[in-house]
Parts: sequence; structure tokens; C-alpha cells
Amino acid sequence: MGNKINPLGFRLGFTQNHRSHWFAQQRDYSEDLREDEKIHNCIENYIQLIKSSSNYGGLARIEIGKKIDLFNIKIYIGFPNLLTKRPGVRQEMKKLRNDIQYLVLQNRLSVHRELFIFLEKVAKPYREPNILAEYIALQIKNRVPFRKTMQKAMELAKEAGVKGIRIQIAGRLDGKERARAESTKQGRVPLQTIRAKIDYGYYAAQTIYGVLGIKIWIFEDEE
Repeated sequence: MGNKINPLGFRLGFTQNHRSHWFAQQRDYSEDLREDEKIHNCIENYIQLIKSSSNYGGLARIEIGKKIDLFNIKIYIGFPNLLTKRPGVRQEMKKLRNDIQYLVLQNRLSVHRELFIFLEKVAKPYREPNILAEYIALQIKNRVPFRKTMQKAMELAKEAGVKGIRIQIAGRLDGKERARAESTKQGRVPLQTIRAKIDYGYYAAQTIYGVLGIKIWIFEDEE
């Protein structure tokens, strides 16, 4: 009773697709899996470094494709202009590519693979739960009341055309000594319906009071 399952993994093969595309033998699977995790952390750390109090890159998701002689990384960004139109961005992108290349070369299976990195723009950024969660975290760090921030995030999602959204924030809200969880919902969010296309995102916001966990479920459509 009460067991929770990730909404994305629950719908794999129905309304969700894998975000890493590669095949490995059983003896090499763990090494490739660790490689994916290191690449994700490297890209996320890069986005964290270039963010400011009024600017965030809007990282939606990362897709990795591996072939015998090819290594493709697609970074889906909600607001690519915030990254590409910064001074010194070419040097930063070159450093990011070199860091990822170093991680790839550490894997003995990827020595002869050619690396390609693509930046893809998301058509409707506020339909992406990760971008919305990052937006909420940025507002909370700027001392905006969390209820007002949650309401604004739901308005942005509604303008983007979602059918339903649920937001939950847990931790020491407003600096209170006792941690608690607050949630709000708008529209339908049928988590138990497999044919419902549910997108899910989680973001950990570092505040002066501690870590706040932000979870967002978005109901896009039903097949």
C-alpha cells in the first residue's frame, strides 16, 4: 500500500519513449549507465554555472544516442538565446564539449566514437515540468512567497495549453522549523491511466533554510 512509481517509467512503451538510445552487453551495461549519468551531471553543472538571479537556461531534458562510431547528445532548452547570446559563449561551449569528450574517452567502449552536441529549442517551454520546476525554484530563492509562485506557474502552464497540472513543494517552507508539503492542482491529472500522457519533473532548490523538493506532474493529452 502507498507505493509510488515514477510516472515516466510507468508509461514507457505507451506514451513515453526512452531518453537514452543504445545497446550494451550485460558485462558493459553498468559502465554505459554510469557514463550517461556523468554526462547528465556535466551538462546540468554547466547550466548551473551560467545561471543568475534573473536568468535561467530552462533545461527541459537530455537525450543520448550511442552507436558503434557515433555519439549524439541532444540538449533541449526552453530559452536557447539565454545561452547562445552571452559573451564568451563559444569558449564555454568548447569547454563543455571537451569535458564531455573526456568523460566519453574514459569509457573503453567509446574511444573511437565521434561526438556531436546539438541544442534543440522547445516550442512551448512552460509545457515542460523541469522548466516550470526550475522557474519555481528561482522565484523561491528570490524570496517570492511559494503559494504565489505556484499560482503563477499554473497560469503559465495553462497558457501553454496543458490539460492539467499538479505541483508539490516539500521542505521548510517560509523558513518554518517543521518541514511540510504543500500541493495544488488545476485540471485533470489521471496518474493511474496509462494511456494518459503525463510528464513529470523534479527539482531540488537550495535555499538558506535547507533543500526544498519541487515535483510537477503535467497532463498533456490522452491517447
